[in-house]
Amino acid sequence: MAALRGLLFLVMALAFCFFSKTVVADTGTATYYTPPYVPSSCNGFQDDGVMIAAASDAIWDNRGACGRNYEVKCEGATNAGDPHPCRGDQSVVVKIVDYCPPGCRGTIDLSQEAFASIADPDAGKIKISFQQYVKCMILID
Repeated sequence: MAALRGLLFLVMALAFCFFSKTVVADTGTATYYTPPYVPSSCNGFQDDGVMIAAASDAIWDNRGACGRNYEVKCEGATNAGDPHPCRGDQSVVVKIVDYCPPGCRGTIDLSQEAFASIADPDAGKIKISFQQYVKCMILID
């Protein structure tokens, strides 16, 4: 009986991980910033790699955004400068490591590398959809 309950739990956990995608994402804009990426507001001189971003007041949450991961997808142009900036239907997952202060031009300020993976950097600013990204991990004894 205990084995059956364990198997049922595992099946339900797997179903939750693979089928519980958020259907509606938030929308906003993204810009990018260039290296050096340290120091950062969240982690000082810790090197967090290049798939990182700075959060505007819209998602900063008084430093609560530090360490959160967001899946960001390019949805289109914000101006006539580059009418088709998106690189296909790709998205990128970034970790919030910094703060984009008041006057920030985007909801999320992506690293140059993260921005370039979803859009042409010449666009400078793009429309995005974004949602918090949570890895689902199942540990089995």
